[in-house]
Amino acid sequence: MSKVRRRLAAHFTVQFFFLWMFVLVTLIVALLLAVRYVSNQDLKKTFPVGALDTIITETVEDGKSVTIPSHWTDQLTERGYWLQVIDAEGKVIVSINAPNRLPASYGTAELLQIEENGRFDSFRVGTKFSGAGSTPLLYMLGTEDRGPAKLEAWVRAYGEAGRVRQDALSELTRQLASENTYVQIIDASGAIVQSVGDSARKEPYRPLELIAMRAEPGLYPSEMAFYYDSSSGYTWILHKAKGGQPFASQPILHEVIVTLVVTGGVVLLLTFVFSVWHGYRYGQPLLLFVDWFERMGQGRYQEALTEKDRKKVFRKNGRIRLRYRLYKEVIAGFYEMAARLEASERERSRLEKTREEWMTGISHDLRTPLSTIQGYGHLLESGTFEWSEPELREMGKTIREKGDYMVGLLQDFSLTFQLKNNAVQFPLEDVELNEFVRRIVLRYVNDVTIGHVSFSFECVEQALTARANPKWFQRMLDNLISNAVKHNPSGTLITVRTGSEGADAWIAVEDNGSGMDEETVRNLFDRYYRGTNTEEKTDGAGLGMSIAKAIATAHQGRIEVQSRVGEGTVALVRLPLAERPVA
Repeated sequence: MSKVRRRLAAHFTVQFFFLWMFVLVTLIVALLLAVRYVSNQDLKKTFPVGALDTIITETVEDGKSVTIPSHWTDQLTERGYWLQVIDAEGKVIVSINAPNRLPASYGTAELLQIEENGRFDSFRVGTKFSGAGSTPLLYMLGTEDRGPAKLEAWVRAYGEAGRVRQDALSELTRQLASENTYVQIIDASGAIVQSVGDSARKEPYRPLELIAMRAEPGLYPSEMAFYYDSSSGYTWILHKAKGGQPFASQPILHEVIVTLVVTGGVVLLLTFVFSVWHGYRYGQPLLLFVDWFERMGQGRYQEALTEKDRKKVFRKNGRIRLRYRLYKEVIAGFYEMAARLEASERERSRLEKTREEWMTGISHDLRTPLSTIQGYGHLLESGTFEWSEPELREMGKTIREKGDYMVGLLQDFSLTFQLKNNAVQFPLEDVELNEFVRRIVLRYVNDVTIGHVSFSFECVEQALTARANPKWFQRMLDNLISNAVKHNPSGTLITVRTGSEGADAWIAVEDNGSGMDEETVRNLFDRYYRGTNTEEKTDGAGLGMSIAKAIATAHQGRIEVQSRVGEGTVALVRLPLAERPVA
């Protein structure tokens, strides 16, 4: 018992360890995704200004060199931006996608002017100072921006009283269309006084709207340039649709990952200690279940718990003790399982009784034709009556039919057990199924005693050859077709089909008759399910489907039956195709 105790404790320890480890990994992943989402959303809104903060955070500075992650090189190039990193002496120590006309070093006045105006030459430039390393660095992120220069030139060339002259509208519109841009002129209150180009906006700009567009450019579909005409008090705004690649999500920050890993390690250590404690606390009740299983294995189903065990599990008021309360469903399940096992034992006894009743039914089926034969025998033996030749022939025919019925019944009864015990030999040969099945169906079509149903045969064009015993295989198909004939009303169509699927051939016996319910289908091949109905006028003792299944199994095949009440039945036989000889 001590080994079981240690094993259960170890099991629960490992279980809780991995459970909490899984929870921890899930938590880390969720946090990483949250950080990534927030970071990318902020970067998307504020790009390119926000990009400088992210670049500085991800850049590795060791005092001698500056290493910027390679993915920024690709993204800045795709979006038409350049990056320069300038040291304390004004020299450019890192340059990414920088045009040739940019200098390799900057003077004090140039840097102050760039910082003040946010521009250098024809470039719009954002700057960020970093003093985290051993030496101070200035990061400059820029892009070509000829918008303000263009606006100033257009104001001088086409402007009049702060607006575009009527005679210059067509020329300016043509230039704007060629560059996929448009110009709006607003007054001091933000109202649009003139719009040139393809613009659908008519409502005035709110006081902070343009400021927001400059602060969070990533949220808007166009880039903007401004020019203020001091003489008229109007502001010209140039809108240009954004080009380049869409914004790409950035990797998670290295520092965040390290912090989460360290935090996760601490939590994991505490979880392990907690798991060991849980292993011993909750493993103890399982020892009770081990004893319970032993008693149930001995067949003592009614003795769920001993008196000693009941005192351990239940209080005097009948409530489960706190230690076992976690397993209250398990305890209830044990009681239910014991009840089911006891019910199964009763069911086994019932089936045994049903089997005896089935044997009694077989005897009754034999007794009925025997009574007829005995009756005619007594009449013939007594000599009391004189019989005409037709009457004698009729009596002989009846005696023969009853005898044939008895012989068939005994053969089916014997065959059922022979097939079950593999006592029947099946010499196999190659059988072409299309022709073989067609002849069987034709025999039913030509049978004048079968008039209440009709038959149809469908086959595939290619030959289907299988290894089968013709005699027994015909017996199996006869049982399936006869079953469809006997148990369906007049007007039923019975269709027999052949085909192949993969390495198997199949034969389907389908009818559109009365069908069967689920319970009948489930027990259709059970020899003890149907039993013998002495009131039924059809021949046989309910062994046909059981024999058919056994024959199919002997041919390494199987039978599947699908049926619904009122919709007919399909009996599908599958068996392996014969291997083709190698040429």
